[in-house]
Amino acid sequence: MKVFLKCFLAHSILCVTILPGCKKNVTGINDESANLTNTTTSTSHHPDVIVHAGSSIQATLNVADAGSIIEIEPGTYNEAIVVNKPGIQLIGSADGVIIQNPGDEENGITVNDNGDGFVLKNVTVRNFEENGVYLTHVDNFQLSHVTAIDNGEYGLFPVFCNGGIIDHCTASGHTDTGIYVGQSSNVEMNFNAAFGNVQGLEIENSTNVTASKNQCYDNSAGISVTFLPGLTSTTSINITVSNNHVYNNNHENFSKQDGGFENFIPAGTGILVLAGTGINVKDNNVSGNNTVGIAVVSGYTLANLTGISAFITAIDPIPHSYKIISNVLNNNGSAPAPIPLPAVDLLWDGPLWGGQAANVCYADNIFSTSFPSPLPTCN
Repeated sequence: MKVFLKCFLAHSILCVTILPGCKKNVTGINDESANLTNTTTSTSHHPDVIVHAGSSIQATLNVADAGSIIEIEPGTYNEAIVVNKPGIQLIGSADGVIIQNPGDEENGITVNDNGDGFVLKNVTVRNFEENGVYLTHVDNFQLSHVTAIDNGEYGLFPVFCNGGIIDHCTASGHTDTGIYVGQSSNVEMNFNAAFGNVQGLEIENSTNVTASKNQCYDNSAGISVTFLPGLTSTTSINITVSNNHVYNNNHENFSKQDGGFENFIPAGTGILVLAGTGINVKDNNVSGNNTVGIAVVSGYTLANLTGISAFITAIDPIPHSYKIISNVLNNNGSAPAPIPLPAVDLLWDGPLWGGQAANVCYADNIFSTSFPSPLPTCN
C-alpha cells in the first residue's frame, strides 16, 4: 500500500477508520506458533566469506560473487545494504546481528531485480526511515528469522515478486504494515509474529499467497487481505489465511496522515478481507478485537466510508468465492471504533449493498455474534 491511492487520498479524506483487529486462543495451531520471536535457524551452511564485527557488509557484497553465502558475525552494523547480484545469502552466524540506520537512510536492505534467489536469515534490521527489508522484482526469495523494528512504514516489504517464503520473522513498530506482500505471487508467510504495527500482516493485490500459523496482536488490524485500486496489479486471487492466532489488535492507528489505505484502518480489527476472488479464511483463532473479528467487505462499503469512487469504478468491488470456515471467535466487537458498521465476531457487508452475486459462504465457525444473522452457508 506504499503506492496506494496517493492521488485519490489528496482530496476529501477525513480520517475515517474501517474495521477492527484480531485475537484468539485456538486449537489446531501448531505449537511452533507460540515461539515466534527471533530464534536462530539450525540450517547448516558453508560460508564463502565471513563478515567480522566492525567490518562492512556492503563492502563484502561489493566484491562477492553471485551466489555467495556471506556469514555475518554478531555486532551492530551501521549501514544500509543494497543487493544487486543473484543468489546472495546473508546469514547471521548467531543472535545479535543488528543492521542499524547510520543516519537518514530510507531502506535497511534493498534487493533489486538482479537479486533473484536472495536469502536473509538471523538478522535484526531497525530504525530505517521507510522499510526494513525492501525487495522489488525478486523471485524465489527467503526471509527467515528476521526481526524488523521501527522501520518507518514497513518492516518486510516484498513487491512484484514471484516465489518466496517469509517464516519465523518478527515485525513491530511500523506505521503501515509489519510484514507485507504486495502485487506478488506464490508466496508463503508462515510462523511469523507481528505486533505494535498499524497492520500486522497484509496481502495486497496478489495471487496464490498463504498466511498460516502466524501470531498477530496489539496492531490496529491483525491481518488484511486487500484488493485496491490505483496499483499495477489488478488481481487479488487465491489467498488463504489459515491457522493464525489473531488477538487483541486494539492499538491506536498511528499511520502517517498523508498515507494510503492504512489511514482508514480502525483500531480493533482482527482479519479484514476486501474484495478479490477465491479467498479462504479458515481454522483461525480470533479474539479480543474491539471492533470486529473477521470482516468481509466490498468496495461499495469502502467507497461509502471514504468517498473514493475508485473502489467501485477502478476494481471489481464484489467479493467472489469466499469461504469462511472453522474459525473460532470470541469477545470481538465489545468496544468498537466509531464506524457505521456492526461490531461483531463475523461481519459480511453483503446485505448493505445487495450482495447476491458475491458467493460468500460460512461453515463450522464457533462465534457469538454476526452480521447478518444468519450468515450465508456453504453447500
